[in-house]
Amino acid sequence: ESNLVIKGSIDLDAINEKTRPARKSRSQRRKERLEREQKALNNKKLKEENIRLLKKESLEENRKSTDELKEKGKKKRKRIRKSKVNLDKTNTFDSSPKNRERHRPVLRKPNKTEISDEEVQKQIKETLARLTEKRGGKASAKYRREKREALSHKQREENRQKERESHVLELTEFVTANDLANMMDVPVTDVISTCMSLGVMVAINQRLDAETINIVADEFGFETKFVSADVIEAIDEEDEDDPKDLVPRPPIVTVMGHVDHGKTSLLDNIRNTNVIAGEAGGITQHIGAYNVQLSDGRKITFLDTPGHEAFTAMRARGAQVTDVAIIIVAADDDIMPQTIEAINHAKAAGVPIVFAINKIDKPEANPNKIKEKLAEMNYLVEEWGGKYQSQDISAKKGTGVQELLEKVLLEADLLELKANPNRKAKGSVIESSLDKGRGYVATVLVQNGTLNQGDIVLAGTHYGRIKAMFNERNQRIEKAGPSEPVLILGLNGAPQAGDTFYVMESEQEARSIASRREQLQREQSLRTQKMLTLDDIGRRIAIGNFKQLNIIVKGDVDGSVEALSDSLMQLSKEEIEVNVIHKAVGQISESDVTLAAASDAVIIGFQVRPSLTARKEAEKEGVEIRLYSIIYDAIEDVKSAMEGMLSPDIKEEVTGNLEVLETFKIPKVGTVAGCVVKEGKIKRTSKIRLIRDGIVIYSGELDSLKRFKDDVKEVTVGYECGLNIKNFNDIKIGDVIESYEEVEVKKTL
Repeated sequence: ESNLVIKGSIDLDAINEKTRPARKSRSQRRKERLEREQKALNNKKLKEENIRLLKKESLEENRKSTDELKEKGKKKRKRIRKSKVNLDKTNTFDSSPKNRERHRPVLRKPNKTEISDEEVQKQIKETLARLTEKRGGKASAKYRREKREALSHKQREENRQKERESHVLELTEFVTANDLANMMDVPVTDVISTCMSLGVMVAINQRLDAETINIVADEFGFETKFVSADVIEAIDEEDEDDPKDLVPRPPIVTVMGHVDHGKTSLLDNIRNTNVIAGEAGGITQHIGAYNVQLSDGRKITFLDTPGHEAFTAMRARGAQVTDVAIIIVAADDDIMPQTIEAINHAKAAGVPIVFAINKIDKPEANPNKIKEKLAEMNYLVEEWGGKYQSQDISAKKGTGVQELLEKVLLEADLLELKANPNRKAKGSVIESSLDKGRGYVATVLVQNGTLNQGDIVLAGTHYGRIKAMFNERNQRIEKAGPSEPVLILGLNGAPQAGDTFYVMESEQEARSIASRREQLQREQSLRTQKMLTLDDIGRRIAIGNFKQLNIIVKGDVDGSVEALSDSLMQLSKEEIEVNVIHKAVGQISESDVTLAAASDAVIIGFQVRPSLTARKEAEKEGVEIRLYSIIYDAIEDVKSAMEGMLSPDIKEEVTGNLEVLETFKIPKVGTVAGCVVKEGKIKRTSKIRLIRDGIVIYSGELDSLKRFKDDVKEVTVGYECGLNIKNFNDIKIGDVIESYEEVEVKKTL
């Protein structure tokens, strides 16, 4: 018997009713299907939107990382973003070796999981939140924009800098008008006209000073950079002098004026010596510096400059180192071109001017006429109520010279000229030359400090230790103070007149700066070297017979060499050009002759002679050496040589006039004209023109000339003759026959 106790009963029908859903109608099933499809479609759209936003975010991040890589210049792996996969909702794989091997090639596709609306909305919100955070990417976009702007700004600045550099001229102080035009790539005529508008008369090969170069370059939109200035910076400039150390110094006075107006005669009177007797042709060839002590014990340093037009550069230098300028004008002459030029030099240098009207002892002298001419030029003298001092003098007799000096000293006192003698010397080179016994010699003017024997001097591209010093009377001295002219020995070359000299601490420093200057000078000459352009070739072809005269100039001093070279180069014309291939100070050497032979040049020696070997070499090579002591003669001879090189002009000279009285036609000969000679004569060899009613019908030659039946060489006025014109028969009664000859006429410059 069973021990089971039945507590109650299970209603199976009731259970079946609860677990089995109620059967739905067709319409309900269709409705539910449509709702499911709609829901799936909505889910799909949300997923696509979500993917699009994620892609956008990924692209922005990739772009940012690319920009950063460009900045850093480093290579970086690109991360591939993957959407997170919920591992709980995917089928796991069997990790057994058998299954792992079997499933390695192809991964099993995970089961699709349905994403609810809430999850989709949450995912979208998170993505949008991340994107809005990245919008601080506005900052990165701003950074990129700023970077682009900075780069473009830098590029613009570089372009501007290049533009500025292309308009900067690097040059040394003394460059010619032609060199300046070449550097700016403008016609030299424009540079000369600009200088003329400034009141400065310049020639094509004349050297310009720094101030003029600056103004002219500025007119053409260029800036100037003086390369020698870089070197000067290397020279240890002392601090400004203490006013307590400054003491009065003698004034430096330059005497300027036209040729033969009495400059040297005035200095003769002041120095009580006869300098003119030693000057070739009575013309000052060099710049002279003299220290003169007056009766009251005061000193004046005089600079005597040449008045000849060739010495423009010398006068400009004289004006630059001077304190007061005496402009001398002859009372029996007029205001000459060199007088005007000297006044302009002094005015440009800002130097006080004192006018000395000389030669008042001559009967034809008229000082008032000179003062009137000066007034027309806006230089009103004190006597006539102006501000310029003037003095009537006679340099030969000494009349008014003392009064002139007093006026000069008065002008100097107003300037309060002072210098510090207790410092290293600095000054200007007045002249330099090569002395056979003493080597290179330079005349210098000390402007500040004291120059001592044994000092190491740097002047331009040359340097050296002072071995000996001499004053203008050739007396040996140990030292020279401010405003004293002195002649020094010991330099390794002839410095250029106008160069500034400095006393250096050591020879090594002087050598270093001199070599740098030499290098800059070479670069400068290369920059200004003008090559033959197509325009030049075209011009020469148009001219036809273009010629060139090569010249080598050697002189005793630098100033004269420079002046003569400039004057000779100014002789250049369209058909013939003067080319100074070499110029230097010193004796004519064998190397000069070799250079002349190689380049078909003529050697011109000014106050110098050739060495024995050079003379023999010149005879052997057939090189011409011309020696001069007066600059006029050198210029005139070169001018004549140039005229000889020019092809002569062909000039027609009418020799006779004939009238045709009768014409005859002869077989195998043509038309023969019976004529009478009205003027001059006709030759058998003459060229003729047939003129009818004032119009030239034919020009040609005679075939025959006869008197009766005889052939003749010529027929003179009043006689009749018969003639036949070669290759022409249209001769009529009343025609005029004009005979002429072509004559070669020598061209002049």
